[in-house]
Amino acid sequence: MTEHNHNHDHDHNHDHDHDHITIVDENGNEELYEILFTFESDDFGKSYVLVYPAGVPEGEEIELQAYSYVEQEDGTEGDLEPIETEEEWDMIEEVLNTFMEDEELND
Repeated sequence: MTEHNHNHDHDHNHDHDHDHITIVDENGNEELYEILFTFESDDFGKSYVLVYPAGVPEGEEIELQAYSYVEQEDGTEGDLEPIETEEEWDMIEEVLNTFMEDEELND
């Protein structure tokens, strides 16, 4: 598995509240993350979520993490899965770049 960590400066001056998610790591430790955004990919038939650690002080660099999930039939979100292919990473980076450009235009 290839692990990608992306460091981005993130401005916390937003007029909306962030949703939070608790992620359990491979050691069983629970960590609280803020959801940057979610999106769906018809090409891969999955949904994706980009998250960063909660409580990062304003103006500090954050480490983004990306996961895929498939929505369950009852409408609930499924288990988070690691991104497994370079094609998925390329697509996620394109979406992230577009999101960051849109955020800068709206500031």
